[in-house]
Amino acid sequence: MARTTNSDTLPYVDSRYELGMLASQRVRDLNGGAEPVVPQGRDKLTVVALREIASGKLDVANVRHEFIQSYKESPISDVEQSLEVESNDPTLREIDAELENALLDDQPVVAEENADDTPDSDEE
Repeated sequence: MARTTNSDTLPYVDSRYELGMLASQRVRDLNGGAEPVVPQGRDKLTVVALREIASGKLDVANVRHEFIQSYKESPISDVEQSLEVESNDPTLREIDAELENALLDDQPVVAEENADDTPDSDEE
């Protein structure tokens, strides 16, 4: 096959949209070390993937299954990740406790240093 067209792949895929998805999955497989089922020659992997689909030698159902599974796998590990950062610095622990209390009380946090330095409007 000198040139692969969409019409060459229609007996094996349902639509051009599916063709794009399957070809992209097959390129990922080829990049991962899968053996091509057609001679690669000097063609890029995208062309090889399209030629494989059009040849009928590729198990399209398996590629479709791999594509679906790639979106089902969760990138988050089983270990629950915490956003809390524990510090040995007592100042940071104090600030953290202050912020937590303020959030629980739903009160605005006012830094102690700034609260003492600000002049009252009555004193002026």
